[in-house]
Amino acid sequence: MCSASSDLTAQAKIRNAAIAHFAQDGFQKANLRAIAATARVSAGLVIHHFGSKEKLRSVCDDHVLRLLVQRADEARPSGMQDPFREYLSNPEEYRLQVQYMLRAIEEDMPAAATFVNTLVDESEEILRAGIADGTMHPSSDVRALAVLSVLHSVATLTMPPPLARALGYERFGPDVLRRLALPTLELYTHGLFTDDAALKAARAALNDSPQEED
Repeated sequence: MCSASSDLTAQAKIRNAAIAHFAQDGFQKANLRAIAATARVSAGLVIHHFGSKEKLRSVCDDHVLRLLVQRADEARPSGMQDPFREYLSNPEEYRLQVQYMLRAIEEDMPAAATFVNTLVDESEEILRAGIADGTMHPSSDVRALAVLSVLHSVATLTMPPPLARALGYERFGPDVLRRLALPTLELYTHGLFTDDAALKAARAALNDSPQEED
C-alpha cells in the first residue's frame, strides 16, 4: 500500500521539502540541491517546475498561508485556544507550518505580514464579539489585546528547548501543551492579580509620561 507522501506529485514533494528546509535553515541558507535530495528528485527538476528558489519560496508562502488561514477560519468562533487544539491534532505538521511562518516573520517576507494581520484580525473579531455578548471583559485597547493573544499562541507553539526543560521535558510537544492548557485558561478566565493596584499604577505612570512627537 502506498504511503500518503508517495501519492504526491513531484511538484508537491518539492514544495513540502522546501517548506521543511526554509523553516529549518531560513531562505538564504537553504539550497536547491538539499531540497531536491529531500524530495528525492534532481535539482534540474526543481528548476523545471519552479524556475528559481525565489519562485519556489513564493509557492511555499502561498501554500502555508492558505493552510494556516483556512485553519483559523474553520476554528472560529471558539477563539484563542484553537491553535493549541490544531497543534494536538497533528503536532509535527502544524509545528512545521508555524515554524515556516516564523521564519518568514524574521525575514520580514510579505507572506508574514498577511499571516500576522489575518490572525490578529480574527482574534480582534472574536474579542469584540465576546465583549459585545458579555462573555469577555472590556479592554482599553482591543487591537493590542488581539496582538497579545496571537503573540502568546505563536510563542507557546514555538517554545525553545530551555523553557520546555524548565517544565521537565526535553523539547516542546503535546505533553508540554497539555501541561500549559489549564494555567493558560486560568489566566484568561480569572486573571492574575486579586486587585487593580498594578493596573492603576500603570495608568498613572502612562498618564504622567510625556507623549513622543511624531
